[in-house]
Amino acid sequence: MGEYALGQSVPRSEDPRLLTGGGWYVDDLRLPHMAHGCVLRSPYAHAKINHIETRAAAQMPGVLAVLTGADWAASGLGDMPLGSGRKRRDGSPMFTHPFPALVRDRVRRVGDYVAFVVAETAAAARDASEAIEVDYEPLPAVVSAEEAMKPGAPAVWDDCPDNVCFVHEAGDRAATDAAFAAASHVVRRRLVINRVTAATMEPRGCVGHYDPREDRYTIYTTGQNVHPYRSSVANRVLKVPETKLRVVSGDIGGSFGMKANLYNEVPLTLWASRVIGGYPVRWTCERSEAFLADNMGRDNVTEAELALDNDGKFLALRVRTIGNLGCYITATTSNPLVMNIGGLAGVYVIPAIHVDVTGVMTNVHPTCPYRGAGRPESSYVIERIIDLAADTLGIDPADLRRRNAIPPEALPYKTALTFTLDSGEFARNLDLALEMADYAGFERRRAAARKRGRLRGIGISNTVERAASPGLEGAEVRFDRSGTAQLIVGSVTSGQGHETVFKQIVCDALGLRPEQVHYIWGDTDKLAFGQGTGGSRSSALGGSAVHLAAQKILDKAKRIAAHVLEAAVEDVEFADGTFRVAGTDRSITMAQVARAAVDPTRLPPDTEPGLLATAVFASKAANFPNGCHICELEIDPETGAVEVVGYNVVDDVGTVMNPMLLKGQIHGGIAQGLGQVLMEDIAYDSDGQLVTGSFMDYAMPRADDICFIEVKSNPVPTKSNPLGVKGAGEAGTVGALPAVTNAVIDALSPLGIRHIDMPLTPEKLWRAICAAGGTA
Repeated sequence: MGEYALGQSVPRSEDPRLLTGGGWYVDDLRLPHMAHGCVLRSPYAHAKINHIETRAAAQMPGVLAVLTGADWAASGLGDMPLGSGRKRRDGSPMFTHPFPALVRDRVRRVGDYVAFVVAETAAAARDASEAIEVDYEPLPAVVSAEEAMKPGAPAVWDDCPDNVCFVHEAGDRAATDAAFAAASHVVRRRLVINRVTAATMEPRGCVGHYDPREDRYTIYTTGQNVHPYRSSVANRVLKVPETKLRVVSGDIGGSFGMKANLYNEVPLTLWASRVIGGYPVRWTCERSEAFLADNMGRDNVTEAELALDNDGKFLALRVRTIGNLGCYITATTSNPLVMNIGGLAGVYVIPAIHVDVTGVMTNVHPTCPYRGAGRPESSYVIERIIDLAADTLGIDPADLRRRNAIPPEALPYKTALTFTLDSGEFARNLDLALEMADYAGFERRRAAARKRGRLRGIGISNTVERAASPGLEGAEVRFDRSGTAQLIVGSVTSGQGHETVFKQIVCDALGLRPEQVHYIWGDTDKLAFGQGTGGSRSSALGGSAVHLAAQKILDKAKRIAAHVLEAAVEDVEFADGTFRVAGTDRSITMAQVARAAVDPTRLPPDTEPGLLATAVFASKAANFPNGCHICELEIDPETGAVEVVGYNVVDDVGTVMNPMLLKGQIHGGIAQGLGQVLMEDIAYDSDGQLVTGSFMDYAMPRADDICFIEVKSNPVPTKSNPLGVKGAGEAGTVGALPAVTNAVIDALSPLGIRHIDMPLTPEKLWRAICAAGGTA
């Protein structure tokens, strides 16, 4: 239907409920006789546990259980899932290690899991955790990946003395070396991408419930992928059939990849519920605990080199990256370092590329996918080295990008590094964004800013990312006897607007209104199959599954309508929710067909009653959203403060299903990228203590840190899915990281400053300005 069709800015269906306090989050759940859990966490980054004394804690009022690593070892439960599939330099398998839900003899990071206390109230559980006596023997710790690789560095794990988990190489080393040997210009730079945390609006939480009557578990949690989650917990940890476990995710207040992981608290609450006789056990993470408990993102050091000829044509790219994995290699820890390195090729013709990635263990929190999961890091490296090359060769940064962009007629284009880009207009993205940003008039604005005592800069990023990697997603549409429908989708929403856009697909296909469709998600007992959210896959895979299910409904409904109208199927037309016999006034609505579908006397021969359909969409190829970001900003040289004064985006996400939701996704991603560039930073001292453990120390972007963001689309639909959509959830961050950095460095370039590593805080910029002479 027109006003709810794909391509329309339909208001979010979720918002009235969420804005009036109607959200359903894990901490809102109240079950009878619910107990509360508290994790006792390590105060040391590395220490032996000589003894744990729990008797005093166990005897405190209201305490139901005090569980330790020794109890976990005796429980017969399995350890947490680990990463796999990588190799070390010598070809041997990557280093892995046991990962129990509670440690037994050694802690390896501040915040490590030492004991789990269950009590009648949250306060009683906290009080009892403080009564546990632990005899720690502190050991030397290492927090930097570069330091961890040095001879004599403390070993995080005794049986991995060099702290190297894996090494991954990609590309053509010989061709790259040859191209560098013949190059007229080589630009080199060490680039640091700092560690950050997701800091989601809703901290993590879970409620575990073992029901002895059914011998079945239920976990209510903040997860992005309930069906894989169920498989992992049931098969690896609980060691029960998947039918013995139900996983439920309700509203989720942000995730960005961080909540996709299986965290120790989930099996701990399920186990504890069984231990105390089947009472449900809640664990809720408070903000200060989240800094100690959540996995983190980024934390790479890269040596990048770009080879060019005298005309500024790219000849080769060489990249060596060391990534800080933290102390535990979870199932997703290695992915950001490896899965999206193809983004290093960008949207450019680079004949030869070689990449060498080393994953290193340290005594800090594990890393995990965080909005972009390697995409922003790769885009940052290529877009920063291009700006440095433009400065070295005296070529305008926009012109250098245009000279090397992959032309549309070359697509599909196999880059020199893993990706085959299927569609896009990369140079046009750039040209459209330059026009939006009035790039030609920038020097006039820079001069005016200089008269006001300000340093003004402009930064470009022209990037591509891989989204919706090959995978599966399921959806089901069920009509009831009243003619309204239930829509059940395996893709889990965490605030992106799934309900709105998935309803749009159904309304567009079947002629319904949003209020006629009831959306269900995040419950393994309600949908037979699903994969989840992550990697910008929901619109392409989840949306395509919804589309296929709706088409199945439409095909069956048309046959029923033809039978009821006593017409041939080919003579029946469908539009705006009504089936009509062509050339007549005989018609029947979709709601009437749904009612006829449950009346066997009104069905065509050999037709199964009911109007419902399940579909699973299997993607065989990824899609490649791309776009150009241009950021303009000013720096006060007396304070180092940065003011973003202009931000323009041209994005190609294929078919735009809801322009308003798309802009919201882009805006949010830009805010997170800008936050990392200008202020966000996770820092540890030399003993592994987290020194940015609250919002007093860890700065977050606010509304007044961001200007109006203009977003325009240059859609080139992909053929990788029936809707032609490309992922959009991470695009904002992918483009923002390099665009904002390039703008800051451009503002400082008149002072001779060529690079500063993130975060570009006012103090860091002020010191660099002072060292360079301190004038605008």
